[in-house]
This record gives sequence, C-alpha cells and structure tokens, in this order.
Amino acid sequence: MDLYFSPLACSLATRIAFYEAGYEATYFEVDPKNKVVQNDGSDFRTINPLGLVPTLRTDDGQVLTENAAILQYVADRLSEAHLGTSPGMDRSRLHQWLCFIGTELHKGLFVPLLDRKAPAEIKSYILGRGLSRLDHLENYLKDREFLLDHFTVADAYLVTVINWTMATPPIELAKWPTVKAYYERLRARPSIAKAIAEEFELYKAEIARHKAAA
Repeated sequence: MDLYFSPLACSLATRIAFYEAGYEATYFEVDPKNKVVQNDGSDFRTINPLGLVPTLRTDDGQVLTENAAILQYVADRLSEAHLGTSPGMDRSRLHQWLCFIGTELHKGLFVPLLDRKAPAEIKSYILGRGLSRLDHLENYLKDREFLLDHFTVADAYLVTVINWTMATPPIELAKWPTVKAYYERLRARPSIAKAIAEEFELYKAEIARHKAAA
C-alpha cells in the first residue's frame, strides 16, 4: 500500500498502524503548502483533488481518503495485527472513538487553534467550547490503558492528535493528568516513538524548505 502523508499531520496515525503491524508501506511525502509530492515532484492533487492527507492507494490501485476510513481499512487489511475489532458493538465503539477524535478533537478543537490566520477571539471561543471534550476524555480514560480493551487504530489517531498540543500552548496537558499519562505511556510505545521521531525530522526539513523559499 502507498500512503500519502505530511509530517506530523493526522496521516501519522496510519504510519503508526503500519509500524504496529510490521507492514512495509511505501510513503509519499506531500508538502502541505504547494501539494507537491516530494518523492517525484508530482502534483498530489492528481491523486486527491482536495489535496488532503492521508490518502491511501491500495494494493489493487484504488484510492481511499479520509482518516477514519483509511484506519479502518488498514485494521481490516492487516487483521493479524489486531488493530481493529470484531463486528458488533466493539466495532461500533471503534467507530464512535474514530468519529469523536476526528470531529470533536481534530476538526473541532485543534484545527482552529493551529490556524495562524484565525482571529484570537475565534480561538478563545473554540477553547471555551472545546475543552469539555478533553474533560470527557479525562474521565473516560481513568483506569483504562487504551480506548478499547486493546490497542487499536483509534489509539493511533488519538496519540497523533494529542501530539499537536506541542503547537497549541493554550492546551496544557497538565490540566488533564490522565490524558497526559495516557499520551506519555503510548508515546513510549515502539511503533509510536519511531513514527513520531521520523516524521519530526521530516517536519524540520519541511520548515527549512519553506523558509528557504520565502
């Protein structure tokens, strides 16, 4: 499978899933500003017209977009790694957490805070509404190691999003000690530590490239 990604973006969750499963994917880095694929200089929008990562090309050449859909596909495709769940309520709970992370945290809270063009009053409003989502997570994770009864693609996605607190100073994880402990525990997991370390180096190269082009 081919994964189109940008360093430390939400596509990191799929890389974590691949590493967790021991699967050797092919990775294509997409510059988030100009949508150029760094591997070959091609226009990423010919693959995904919206220019959004992650985008997955399957072994049979089909293109799949949207993080939750890709993560569920990977979990099913690499089922021996047990990154998903069996059908029934467990599968619905997995869907529930992928939706919660994608809407309430990723798009609802972090995207506005990471937007450098968003006015301060908008960010203040988002914080006022959004921090209750972290309160909910704090309460839910008490006495839990993972979101479900084992590590799944939902945990890979949640760690990816919580990692963005490094770039969102108004959100101090110390206010949510259970969430902080969850993040630090999973951050030390070999697949996650490897994925974040590798993409952090790519992110630094991306920033340097943008500064040189300015």
